[in-house]
Amino acid sequence: MAATSEARLVLASASPRRRALLERIGLTPNLVVVADVDETALAGETPPQSARRLARAKAESVARTHADDCVLAADTIVACGRRALPKPADAAQARHCLKVLSGRRHRVHTAIALSTPDGRQGARLVTTVVEFKCLTEAEIEGYLASEEWRGKAGGYAIQGRAAGLVKRINGSYSNVVGLPLHETVNLLGGLGFPVDRRWQAIGADRELE
Repeated sequence: MAATSEARLVLASASPRRRALLERIGLTPNLVVVADVDETALAGETPPQSARRLARAKAESVARTHADDCVLAADTIVACGRRALPKPADAAQARHCLKVLSGRRHRVHTAIALSTPDGRQGARLVTTVVEFKCLTEAEIEGYLASEEWRGKAGGYAIQGRAAGLVKRINGSYSNVVGLPLHETVNLLGGLGFPVDRRWQAIGADRELE
């Protein structure tokens, strides 16, 4: 069993946005492994409860085959009240999401979960409130034509053209993109992953360039 301080970082997510966010702060994953988890919500489950359960399930699933690594997983759900909006399967579903979000506040819940080589587990839930402007039909059709909605919870990507549709946010911006960085760093460091050492290594590499 590897010590947490010497373990590799495995990202249990297919999302290129989460990998990019980690790389932005010098925490490049050693490996990316997609978790095989059914993401269907359970009956009576609220969006925050679903996000927590799925993030833990993803971390546990990948940890079974990467027991000597630190496995980081996440799940993001966009919700209006108790209703979770989907990752649209087609333009019609994406249009429905945008119409629901138009002129309203909604919540973006991201749960992160970490599994360590010594069997410890940790998790955090972060919620950001996002308010959309009242969207015109032309704005909705223009956004649908951009195709940015594909694979995005709630049918939009705040880091892209949808930034022009957002009136305000209250909370973590990186959380809306898909990974709350402040809480992720704290979770990793709190369970013994050498965040500072990774950053020092990045700095040393840059000095040699």
